[in-house]
Amino acid sequence: MDLDTIRAFLAVADGQTVTETAERAHRTQPAVSRALARLERDVGTPLLQRVGRGLVLTPAGRELVRHARDTLDAYERGVRSVQDATAPDGGFVPLAFLHTLGTWLVPELIREFRTQRPNVRFDLRQHGDAGLVDDLLNGVVDLAVTGDRPQLAPLEGRRLFLEPLRLVVPPDHRLATRRTARLADVADEQFIVLKPGFSLRAVTEDLCGQVGFEPRIGFEGEEVETIRGLVSAGLGVALLPELRGSAAATAPSLKVTDVNASREIGLAWVKDRRLPPASEHFREHALRTSRKIHVTDA
Repeated sequence: MDLDTIRAFLAVADGQTVTETAERAHRTQPAVSRALARLERDVGTPLLQRVGRGLVLTPAGRELVRHARDTLDAYERGVRSVQDATAPDGGFVPLAFLHTLGTWLVPELIREFRTQRPNVRFDLRQHGDAGLVDDLLNGVVDLAVTGDRPQLAPLEGRRLFLEPLRLVVPPDHRLATRRTARLADVADEQFIVLKPGFSLRAVTEDLCGQVGFEPRIGFEGEEVETIRGLVSAGLGVALLPELRGSAAATAPSLKVTDVNASREIGLAWVKDRRLPPASEHFREHALRTSRKIHVTDA
């Protein structure tokens, strides 16, 4: 079983047609079909079955997909390691991070890193917390900047810093002209939050619990800026990171005084997976730089 056949099998498993797979691989459709048939003979059982005009995985095919991805991932990591080893000032860093950190933290980390290693390339991916974990476990990225250190056994993480959270209210809210507020002041109001599975959702529920109430949730979203827009439209209140970078404020944000309103920003990686040199250097840089980051909620 060669790597081109593995790639073709995974492409079809991901929903591409044989014709599309052949075109993208610059091969003929009959050649790809023969390669898939050889793979099934090697395994000893059908891996794909026709449903309508397309192909879907058999139970055996679904089982093989996971191992095929691991095989391809191991090979590509090996190639990257060799390339990094032969070009120590270059290399490639696949990095995932929370959407909200793409406006200030991640660009700053990369900018400073590239002053010392200008030839390093980055593959950047933005996700919520669940997507960051999936990318790490599936080998899509080497490192992830998270909103909370994942508690899964295969993963390891370090705190970078604590990021303050603000109480964000509509422009015509009774607290809108104030600079500070107690979280208890909005205990009876409707909250707009991220969906379950996002660390900021869990932090919001925990902070509200610390001051003695369970948030009454009116809307759930998947992006912080969507939440901010809903608050600005007068649909509720939220606990959100302070805006940074060039983004314009759309709703007043107040410092919270009755509870330590913050979330942990961390860096995570797979514990037993050796990082290629470029990613290892970036990890060291991020951890070292985090000691100099002073994020205040003045």
